[in-house]
Amino acid sequence: MVTTMVDARSVADVLAATAVAGRLAACARVGGQVDSTYWWKSAMETTAEWPVQFKTAPDRVAALVDQLRANHPYEVPEILVTRVESANPDYSAWLHEHTRP
Repeated sequence: MVTTMVDARSVADVLAATAVAGRLAACARVGGQVDSTYWWKSAMETTAEWPVQFKTAPDRVAALVDQLRANHPYEVPEILVTRVESANPDYSAWLHEHTRP
């Protein structure tokens, strides 16, 4: 799983569609708006953001992260990679099949 946050639903939708169309993710889930509070350039800020969760195969993670870094609108994007220790074997097979170019 690879997760990121962006500041506009339209940006989240483009990142999701691009990753799935490019077979870097079998599925991308855009979540609803959340408010994030954080430090940026010595000031505390609160911003509306949309999470995007990408479901991909282990051998596609690096390419997906590279694509997100290249196309992300943030100067310092949050890109988190989470290893899935166990999954439904049928789902894992589906995910692998749909991340092949």
